[in-house]
Amino acid sequence: CSSLAIGTTTGYRLFSLSSVEQLDQVHESNEIPDVYIVERLFSSSLVVVVSHAKPQQMNVYHFKKGTEICNYSYSSKILSIRLNRQRLVVCLEESIYIHNIKDMKLLKTIMDTPPNTTGLCALSINHANSYLAYPGSATSGEIALYDGNTLKTACTIPAHDGPLAALAFNSTGSKLASASEKGTVIRVFSIPGGQKLYEFRRGMKRYVNISSLVFSMDSQFLCASSNTETVHIFKLEHLTDSRPEEPPTWSGYMGKMFQAATNYLPAQVSGMMSQDRAFATVRLNISGQRNICALSTIQKLPRLLVTTSDGHLYIYNLDPQDGGECVLIKNHSLLGSGKMEENKENDLQPPVPQSYAATVARQITLGVFPWPGYSEDGGALRGEVIPEHEFATGPVCLDDENEFPPVSI
Repeated sequence: CSSLAIGTTTGYRLFSLSSVEQLDQVHESNEIPDVYIVERLFSSSLVVVVSHAKPQQMNVYHFKKGTEICNYSYSSKILSIRLNRQRLVVCLEESIYIHNIKDMKLLKTIMDTPPNTTGLCALSINHANSYLAYPGSATSGEIALYDGNTLKTACTIPAHDGPLAALAFNSTGSKLASASEKGTVIRVFSIPGGQKLYEFRRGMKRYVNISSLVFSMDSQFLCASSNTETVHIFKLEHLTDSRPEEPPTWSGYMGKMFQAATNYLPAQVSGMMSQDRAFATVRLNISGQRNICALSTIQKLPRLLVTTSDGHLYIYNLDPQDGGECVLIKNHSLLGSGKMEENKENDLQPPVPQSYAATVARQITLGVFPWPGYSEDGGALRGEVIPEHEFATGPVCLDDENEFPPVSI
């Protein structure tokens, strides 16, 4: 949640999300038109791009050097790409390719997956496990969980009755959220066991198309956005039996009676009663547009970020204690003339002390933080393609220890 990547008809743009007031454009490329997939590896210089001109080809770039690391072509249109520090996953309609990101070598091809026309899949950003989730059925809400490190199937989760519409891991890869095409119920499962942990009801009046599911980095909140004007944020609270005894009030007595009654009701009824409502909400001034959300800490405060397909970024304040209606504090246009390197000296002293992640993101944008990223000999010359047989020598070197310094609390 430290940067934003957008694909446009003319190319792609990368932005740093280190400040509320100022949206810093890190990079802009107009070399490839009609970009519909652009994925950046955290805050590194590695970016993966797919365009409508060549929808079967994946291009991997080191954008700071302006070099192409490699490209791969596949048998059909690339629908989505996911990556962490260990794996790069390419999802086609009926197959999934898993690459080792350090040398881009193809490790595994999962063939004959159920038809997945939207390229729905999720990859844990925690490279220690690299769990991959994708639809296990085209007609029901079954989730196939795959271990991207051991390259073995982990389990199958019967998550919903109808086909899946959204999947998302939390930051550690220990939880997986899912929603079906109906969009009324969101469920959270433990990973890798697949036990249901939470169940949230987004709404009952109408079916919606959930386009974005995302956890906060601390896994305390889960955000869901759809093609409607409302964004829902749910709080993942632990309900245990070790809570202090409630005073003998009428409401406390009725609460215990209700809890006991759910044990005798049919599963569908008791489950619906125990579903939690949204902790916080946002009412957008638009509806019917695809959007992507993020829960991030910017300048030491929790924020909700909503990016819409018409090219706007909305930033809201989120009250982590009381929730309620989130307050819009900034609206950025992503399609205007982006600010590149000029006048950045004025941003060296931000008005508000920033969090660790935001400070790192800002320093990268300013070019004063010497992360090594990919080795100097890791990229090819512009337009040159590294032959596949050369990957065994490891031309791409990603230094995790130096590129992603540990957080000191």
